[in-house]
Amino acid sequence: MNADAATITHAQQGAWRIDATRLWDRLMALARIGATPGGGVDRQALSAEEIASWRTMIDWALQAGLEPSTDAAGNLFIALPGTDRDAPPVLAGSHLDSQPGGGRFDGVYGVVAALEVLTTLAQRGVRPPVDIVCVAWMNEEGSRFAPGMMGSEAFAGVRSLEAVRAVRDAQGVSVADALDALHAAFPALRRRTLGFPVKAYVEAHIEQGPLLEAQEHVIGVVTGIQGKKTFDIVIEGERGHAGTLAMVYRRDALEAFTRIAGALYAEIGGYDEAVKFTIGRLQVEPNAPSVVPERVTLRIDLRHPDNAVLSYLGERIGMLCDTFAAPCEAAVTPLVDAPSNGFDPALQQAIAQAAESIGELHMPILSAAGHDARHMAPLCPSAMIFIPCRDGVSHAEHEWAEPEHVAAGANVLLRVLLPYAGAGEGAAP
Repeated sequence: MNADAATITHAQQGAWRIDATRLWDRLMALARIGATPGGGVDRQALSAEEIASWRTMIDWALQAGLEPSTDAAGNLFIALPGTDRDAPPVLAGSHLDSQPGGGRFDGVYGVVAALEVLTTLAQRGVRPPVDIVCVAWMNEEGSRFAPGMMGSEAFAGVRSLEAVRAVRDAQGVSVADALDALHAAFPALRRRTLGFPVKAYVEAHIEQGPLLEAQEHVIGVVTGIQGKKTFDIVIEGERGHAGTLAMVYRRDALEAFTRIAGALYAEIGGYDEAVKFTIGRLQVEPNAPSVVPERVTLRIDLRHPDNAVLSYLGERIGMLCDTFAAPCEAAVTPLVDAPSNGFDPALQQAIAQAAESIGELHMPILSAAGHDARHMAPLCPSAMIFIPCRDGVSHAEHEWAEPEHVAAGANVLLRVLLPYAGAGEGAAP
């Protein structure tokens, strides 16, 4: 049948479900691309593995009669065509890249859930008023190329495409070269304008925390995302012989690091219960057992839901480094400055109502982790749907989500997007 948008009744909507088996099988199929021995996934941004995942996603899209495309920032779009192809589309998705020892659900769940919704609508012959588009944002994780969320930042105009393309990974490969290789792998793929207008955005994701599981709720209605700042710090000392250089004359960069780290953990990490402070990367040079270290490079991740506190603590990081670096010198380079944001109240209500309609308990929840939805929120009404992950574990090989929760989140996404497909009464604005 051809379900004209205006004829989709509430009774019809209530009976609609995504194909839970197909959704799960596709998640497991993508988990085999970049699979690790411990059961996780290593699928780095713009890698051969991500190119393979694109190929799989595009094959599934074409089988369903959907239209794949990309943009200059390496974002993948899969569209269910609407009657007005020039109107701003509705987007739903997340990302396909993973941490080096990541799990099977982080990011990829939101992309496959969105594809499943579009496939379900296409199979029922729905032609929405505007395009409904599944999106996989480029380099959300930031593990190969730093910082993360490059695709959504470039799309939203937060970071220029030139700045994104200039970044290099640890092996010296530039985003420019990796992006060009990605596009070369799909020469026939239509190219969209970077940063086109969007009507609304919804992202489904595992919680990456323990709250839903602890409260025995299946659906999290995400109220917003806590703010985040990241910094690169380079401590410069002087190389010396470990056996001949007296302690009093040393400019030991690692010793300076221990003082700085102690002060940062005490003041920043201990500021209040809401703060999240992490030194997540450390490099010592020359990293030789009989040489006084001349340089230490570290990466700091700072998060807090209160933007005023986040700004204050961010300023204190530089001050503490200056205070405790001597006789060495410390240079602090800000990388990410993403304030806390809230999500659209009407979409939050729609998510809650969708959860109730399929009999699932829901609760409001603040996202402690960052997501691409952060950059979409200033552009259009945006929201996120969380489902539980076992023990709150993510960014680990044993990350896990139950199949019934995976299906429930996708069914909620379906019901949130149905009004945009032209449900008549109660249709989206």
